[in-house]
Amino acid sequence: MSKLTANTNLYSQISQLLQAARLNVVRAVNATMVTTYYEIGRTIVEDEQQGKQRAEYGKQVLKELSKQLTLEFGKGFSTDNLENMRRFFLTYSISETNSRKLEREPTLNSLPILTTSQSQTNSETSSRKFNLSWSHYIKLMRIENPNERSFYEIECAANN
Repeated sequence: MSKLTANTNLYSQISQLLQAARLNVVRAVNATMVTTYYEIGRTIVEDEQQGKQRAEYGKQVLKELSKQLTLEFGKGFSTDNLENMRRFFLTYSISETNSRKLEREPTLNSLPILTTSQSQTNSETSSRKFNLSWSHYIKLMRIENPNERSFYEIECAANN
């Protein structure tokens, strides 16, 4: 084997290793970010409810939270995105928790009441692996039917 061929093979092998490592890093960052957004949503919902159902969560609270988070952590914490995180938690904790049957999907103005055991179930749900990017979940949340949403989530993950 010539020296040039050996160097080409060596370069090719190392290049493949680096590309795979980069892909793994991107996936890990996306999964961590999405899981964190889920947990932020859970924290907002739990703060909203404080043991009781409220018809409406004050926009002012999210606006102030948005300002504080943006100052400390930078972009990504607009009021709209915080509402998306809240909705993400509600959408995926409810669709993932088969033990709880709700009459209707929650909206931004109505919340199911979470009991302690349900809250623990939701914490267990947070250990669920999110395989897609945040922008994928933003689009998937628009699908009201949980089975249809699940189908598209599986298809997205299967097809990268």
